[in-house]
Amino acid sequence: MILASHQDGDDYKTAKESFVAGMTGSTVFHINMISLVALHTFALPPPKSFQFLSEWLFLVVPLLLSMTLFADNPGTLSAVFFILTALICFYFPPHESGTPLPSGGSVSPSASPTVLRRIPSSSFHRDERDPQSAAPALEPNTIRLPALSTYRAHLMLMTVLAILAVDFPVFPRALAKCETYGVSLMDMGVGSFVFSQGIVYAIPLLKIPAYLWPPITLEMVFVLSECIPILVLGLVRAFLVKGTQYPEHITEYGVHWNFFLTLALTPVLRTYLQPLFSRMSISLLGLLVALGHQLLLSAGFASYVLNAPRETFISANKEGIVSLTGYLAIHLLGLSIGTLILPHSPSYFRRQQAAARRWHNGDEYAFTNLDTKQALSVHTHRENDRTATELFSYAVIYWMLFGISRYLHIGGPDVNLPYIMWVAAYNTTFLLCYLLLDLAFFPTPLAKSTYSPVSGLKVVRKAKDGRAKSTSTPPPSTPMTTTTTTHGPSPMPAPPLLEAINKNALAVFLLANVATGVVNLSMRTMYTPDGRAMGVLGVYAFGLCAFAWAVRDRRVWKL
Repeated sequence: MILASHQDGDDYKTAKESFVAGMTGSTVFHINMISLVALHTFALPPPKSFQFLSEWLFLVVPLLLSMTLFADNPGTLSAVFFILTALICFYFPPHESGTPLPSGGSVSPSASPTVLRRIPSSSFHRDERDPQSAAPALEPNTIRLPALSTYRAHLMLMTVLAILAVDFPVFPRALAKCETYGVSLMDMGVGSFVFSQGIVYAIPLLKIPAYLWPPITLEMVFVLSECIPILVLGLVRAFLVKGTQYPEHITEYGVHWNFFLTLALTPVLRTYLQPLFSRMSISLLGLLVALGHQLLLSAGFASYVLNAPRETFISANKEGIVSLTGYLAIHLLGLSIGTLILPHSPSYFRRQQAAARRWHNGDEYAFTNLDTKQALSVHTHRENDRTATELFSYAVIYWMLFGISRYLHIGGPDVNLPYIMWVAAYNTTFLLCYLLLDLAFFPTPLAKSTYSPVSGLKVVRKAKDGRAKSTSTPPPSTPMTTTTTTHGPSPMPAPPLLEAINKNALAVFLLANVATGVVNLSMRTMYTPDGRAMGVLGVYAFGLCAFAWAVRDRRVWKL
């Protein structure tokens, strides 16, 4: 009987691996339509009573429905939420709260000169990467950008929902990861995770100008100290999968490789390129890495990934190893977007790069009027309208590059150029949409550029201590600049449940992986009827959100 049970288990393992293998994917339009549901749910404010339950119903359940029962017709679900949102906006139009009253129209005095001295190696301490979940590690009033919080929380929700849903027939096979080439929801999830990682790695570059030219060895030590925990998780997962005979899809990353290892090693590779950050556009650098990666694939690496026998450790994990430079390009493109959306002005990092070059050439006063503390302060007047304009430009460029590169087969385990462009275009577009929703539904007086009705010149917001709050216009001493003092609220936060998920994203992701393993070991998911599958997925989603809600006031795991 034991032998028969063992054989039965082996048969199910083989059948399960076949169940998630050989997929050819869906279409870019289909994936965009499924993802569009997240935007409509964000624009639809849930009731304030029974906050956790109502936010779970309004923000999480629609995402689950969009990739399961409504996956074949996501437009229907989007239309329902669009109509609800339109009705609410018609009867309860959004309005700007706390409109500031300008006080005075005097010309702003020159800011006190700030001299950046040579920074010793001991001062290269590592700040927390995440502005949403680690505000105490930054300035006490560090900006919380609701659009970024919502984007990252929705990304995490769709990821954790998909990793279990894919094991049930209710999840369409077209949305599972493609075997070789093609597009799917789960393929996009992997790339988006790396893109999001790149966004938050922009924080040290914005806060400490010296990070633009750190000693490579020292920077490598600090990056490794952050990545080792994730690397250990990857190794532990590899041992557990092999030890429990858990069904696995080896053509995804390889025999021993997994996504944790990719996520840990990508920032390590980036450190070798960091000396170039002050010398050229990071987005251009990312595109050059993507192009170089594609040239290597075209030179024979793509054929190697698809056809080489698994005889050595490297060939056994060829998918994960070869794809690293492709993921590095995605990480750099995400980093570039981070330098655009995180500071108060989209041009801030470009000015910082120019100042860094001058300082590196011996100009001690290069950083005069460039206040790194104010750049991420919650009280700093932001220019989200200008940021949206630049995001739109990047999105158009990335979609055009994606269209041009479509002569190649998109996707694949080698992370080729069309896939990189698709990930960059998709994430930039949805970040832009979240930012536009912020401006439309949750406007605040500190979120947009302000222009004088008399002169038409941009108004530079002025703090009570006399310092200019925005330096994206000409320097404060320029007589053509008008200054006002702003007393207004900070940006509206993202929905509390999304903030909670974003705050402990790593813990939620780890719990989701454990829960997925438990479910798969306790039941034969591929034979489960749709009704029962939706019940299991609903309990799973509720449990993950309840955990995030319960620990929303603290960080469970701080890397």
